[in-house]
Amino acid sequence: MKTKIFLNLAVKDLNKSITFFTQLGFSFDSKFTNEKGTCLIIGENIFAMLLVEEFFKTFTPKEICNTTTSTEMIAAISVESKEKVDEIMTAVVKAGGAAHGETKDYGWMYQRNFFDLDGHHWEIFFMDESQIPDKM
Repeated sequence: MKTKIFLNLAVKDLNKSITFFTQLGFSFDSKFTNEKGTCLIIGENIFAMLLVEEFFKTFTPKEICNTTTSTEMIAAISVESKEKVDEIMTAVVKAGGAAHGETKDYGWMYQRNFFDLDGHHWEIFFMDESQIPDKM
């Protein structure tokens, strides 16, 4: 079995989160979807479980991060081109997310950041590994 990554994120409104990520071009695994959560498919072996807050709380004794004042993590997703980065960011804003910070273009890497409806921090980037400088 190949290793898979499942990020678990607390969401306030599951249906709004599903609509948001659908508008960005993502899909969901129906095997892991019910009224408590859904499985956002990010890549072949990368997923984010979007879990309603009450259900999320059953997995940890800690408080859920207040994403308006704290960052729990930055989920970075690579895409196939700079144009795809910009396309996703246009969809983010149209779907109600918030662009964050300036676009960064290092020549070999192009990246943009956003906050989803629940304030989770995401980065979308394109990287041309053949152009990575020898010394960073």
